[in-house]
This record gives sequence, structure tokens and C-alpha cells, in this order.
Amino acid sequence: MTPERLARIKQTLDTRQPDLCVLTDQVHKPRNLSAIIRSCDAFGLANMHVVWPREGFRAFRKTAGGSFNWVTTHTHRSMDEAVSHLKGQGHKLYAAQLSERAIDFREADFTVPCTVIMGNEVDGVSPDAAARADEHIVIPMMGMVESLNVSAACAIILSEAQRQRQVAGLFDQRRLPDEEYERLLFRWCQPTVKRYCDDRNLPYPPLDPETGELVDGVGWMQEVRKLRANRPRWSDKAESLLEE
Repeated sequence: MTPERLARIKQTLDTRQPDLCVLTDQVHKPRNLSAIIRSCDAFGLANMHVVWPREGFRAFRKTAGGSFNWVTTHTHRSMDEAVSHLKGQGHKLYAAQLSERAIDFREADFTVPCTVIMGNEVDGVSPDAAARADEHIVIPMMGMVESLNVSAACAIILSEAQRQRQVAGLFDQRRLPDEEYERLLFRWCQPTVKRYCDDRNLPYPPLDPETGELVDGVGWMQEVRKLRANRPRWSDKAESLLEE
């Protein structure tokens, strides 16, 4: 971990917005999902919510450009579950939906805790989600086409949300809770150890926040080996990487 890399990770975490989210409603094309994840990362979102398409959820890594590593993705089995969860967190829901009550997306207040709901490529936002949304928002169109690609529309809306939050000073100080900040700092600084621990349901070892390195990686690995000596399926290659 170079000092420059660690500084960039900390700077990014310091500007993450925990109360600005995107919720995709049955978006099924992997390239669109991955492009939306990429936009979430670019505009400072910490979380993205996904309602499982019938085919199941998977990020298309080439399109995402690795962004799936930097945005926490939460999946839900239904829109009702997702909407209830977000409303329970106090989020205002903005559905990208053309309707009689829709307002220009620039008139929406993105400085409050809120989630932007993006509908799928064919049907848009589902009727139930549209009904439960606090506001419908649209991007005014001046050409012959009536709508934009869902990922392009999401990027435009998030750009306005970022602008409003910058003006309001919401990027000027760290807003992630301490526990979340420390968890993400570990995961971003130590991706190999993160995968090792997650696969085996192990707690993360102590991290030195000044260097981004484990406090005692070798000692920790030795203790883990003692505790899990009867688990021969563990990867010797992974363990050797941890000890370097």
C-alpha cells in the first residue's frame, strides 16, 4: 500500500454520501447495471440497491470498470421490500417516471436523505413503486426521442444530486459513520484479506490506519491456522499471500 494510494482511498471515503442511493427496479441488462454502479462511484454514492431481475443479478465487470469494488450493492427480492427498507431509513423516494405529476429533476431536493428509483429498460418503474414514490422526476427532452438509456439517465440525475450537495457543503466533511468508514477502509486497503475473511466468516484483523497494512499479519495468520487446523480445504496460496 503506497502512501498515495492510501491517501486517495481516504479522500474518497471522506466524500462518500451514505444517504444518497440508487434503486434499480428490474433493470436486467448487465451492461446497464454495471454502468449505473460506475456512475454511483463517480458521483460519491456509498450504496446502491437492486431488485433482482428474474434472471438474477450480476455486475458486468468490464463495463463497471471495477466500480463494484467501491460501491456497496444491496439486493432485494421485491420492490416492496426495497421501498419499505429505504423508507424505514427516512429516505425520500424519487422515481424517474414520466407521469402527470412528474417534475423537472432539477427541481427535486437531493440534499435530503433520498433514493432515485430507475426502472427497467422496457417497462420503466413498476406501478407499485411509482405509487409509493414521493415524487416523480423527468429529464426534459428537446429532441425526437422520448427517453434516454437508463444508465445515461441515472448519470444525469446523479450529476445534479452531486451539484446540489456540493453547494450545500455535504462533501466538505466525512459523513460515513465511524463503523462503516473503518469497515470500508479495511476492505479497500486489504482486498485479499477481505475475501479470505468473508469466505470463512472470520472477523477482520486490526488495520493500521496510518499505513493501510495489517498490524500483525503474520501473527494473525498463525492464530487463524491454530483455530482452523481441522479445515484442510483452506487455500495455501491465499495464506502465503497474507504472510508476504
